[in-house]
Amino acid sequence: MKIFFIGADDANQRLDKFLKKLFPQATRGLIYKINRKGKIKISIDGINFLKQDNEYKLPLNSQVKIFLSDTDFSLLQAKKEENKIMYGEKNILKKEDIVYEDGSILLINKNPGINVHPGENKSKEASLIELVHDYFGETLTSLTFRPSLVHRLDRDTSGIVVIAKKKDMLTRLVNDFKTHNSIKKIYFALVLGKLPSKEGKIEENLTRIENATKENKVKIDKNGKNALTYYKVLNEYILETKNGKEIISELEIEIQTGRMHQIRVHLAYIGNPIIGDKLYGNKSFNHYICQEFGFCRQALHAWKLEFFHYERNKKILLEARLKEDMKNFIDKLK
Repeated sequence: MKIFFIGADDANQRLDKFLKKLFPQATRGLIYKINRKGKIKISIDGINFLKQDNEYKLPLNSQVKIFLSDTDFSLLQAKKEENKIMYGEKNILKKEDIVYEDGSILLINKNPGINVHPGENKSKEASLIELVHDYFGETLTSLTFRPSLVHRLDRDTSGIVVIAKKKDMLTRLVNDFKTHNSIKKIYFALVLGKLPSKEGKIEENLTRIENATKENKVKIDKNGKNALTYYKVLNEYILETKNGKEIISELEIEIQTGRMHQIRVHLAYIGNPIIGDKLYGNKSFNHYICQEFGFCRQALHAWKLEFFHYERNKKILLEARLKEDMKNFIDKLK
């Protein structure tokens, strides 16, 4: 028999959902059976333990008493082995990859070539969130809540990713990112060609393509969702190629909406695709850059982020340095 104390990160969830997270190896049917037989009882005063329905929501500071043997606990709480392929030095979070951390959030400067979530692109490599869980290890105190992604970045995009370490912070920040409330996202990009003006905006609706192929996933569509992108030219580089001169523009980009592939599709639409973009970019020029400069991923970096920190009760602005591959590419362009 064991007693579990319900803290803030575990409270206000249904009993059956709490148990499913607590016992990852148990089927929902087994959980219902255990509860039906009276092996699970709840107390809100620490004295009177009563049987509750599966839909019962666990109050803060309540206690859950579970009547199972130590052997059964070990079997039901065992975690599945993922057999992930850990790729060299990317298999740990390094100190220099931590942009900011406190008791409620963690901001990471994500490396390119890493999925933020497992299962994306059917990759067997460890995802960013799995590396985060390894980073925290045994320091996690919640029974069922684990640090979670607030938002996502594409696999080949580097830069700031926000991880919530508390459930209430996750709920608030996910809503802020969804509504763009108090959120300011600034990206750094290298694109092909000269922009129409030193500063400008792209306002074109976007829609996801049903049954999308590898060629594209999002397109401009007047009936799609609104999407607004602002850009500012920071620098221009003239590149001598066998086919003549090409211009690579260095941009600061701010998005007022957070649509899938928004920056990539908008820039491609105006004729300035992101260097290295395999879906919406210039394939022949990307190949040239990869062969001549060794830069073979999309030149997009989540650079700066401003958001409201609910525990500190103020807005904070953070910046993630450019990754070495992009810095080296820019140095070669100079």
